[in-house]
Amino acid sequence: MTVVISRGAVVPCCFLAENKTTPPQAEAREAPVANIKSQIKRNRQTETRRVRNKAVRSELRTREKAVLAAASAGEPTEELLRAAQKRLDMAASKGVIHKNEAARRKSRLSNKSSSSDS
Repeated sequence: MTVVISRGAVVPCCFLAENKTTPPQAEAREAPVANIKSQIKRNRQTETRRVRNKAVRSELRTREKAVLAAASAGEPTEELLRAAQKRLDMAASKGVIHKNEAARRKSRLSNKSSSSDS
């Protein structure tokens, strides 16, 4: 069995099993079928952005969980909250998430962390 990655290259599954880590290109859903150069480039750019955005969203969730875990444990959350808010703002400015979503998530985080501090 083989796996087709985004640039049309075929990688045998045994290669993936030996390294135990899949290359970032292997996360492609299916190889897009395009004949036009500009569309081939657009597909490549879209895939790169999708993988990058996925990593950013994952980091946002991780930072939010860290703030909530610290708040529930009764630990100080100011520094964690500041770092999470900074990452949310950066994600919004880069277009990974909408600015209103960032504002909503920051508000909810600060409310939860302040209510647990009291």
